[in-house]
Amino acid sequence: MPEAAVYQIVNAPISEVWQSWDRFDEIYRFNPQINQSPLLSNSVATGLGAERHCKHVDGKTYLKERIISYQPEEHLVIDIFDANVPLKTARVTLDFSALSAEQTQVTMRIVFTPKFGPIGWLLTPLLKRQFRKGLSDLLSANANFVENGVEIHPKAAA
Repeated sequence: MPEAAVYQIVNAPISEVWQSWDRFDEIYRFNPQINQSPLLSNSVATGLGAERHCKHVDGKTYLKERIISYQPEEHLVIDIFDANVPLKTARVTLDFSALSAEQTQVTMRIVFTPKFGPIGWLLTPLLKRQFRKGLSDLLSANANFVENGVEIHPKAAA
């Protein structure tokens, strides 16, 4: 399966960086592409099995995601189990590593299978470039959120 990966150094302790990602329904606060991310009905707030509905700023695109692996301050794997994007399957992994007491590296990668059979596979290089840019922008926005308190979408509509 194709993969795209990026990393970001955040000037904050691992506990603060982890907390920003562990508030599973609050990714809208720093994700430039998402303006709402409520938990799905009957979902736990975070941890294994937590589920959210990410609603994109374009008003059309959505992702439904579920945490399928969870090790606090170390590792988080999110399965995109429903979406209206050209992906058959997709999993996002976040790995957290303390570089010092005040610096954390976050590595983010997506492994995916495109829709549309052979045509989807022809589009894979383009998708990988787009994912690398999107993941990089997301990690940068997260660093700005953790380090400086900058929120992209401070108020989410219900």
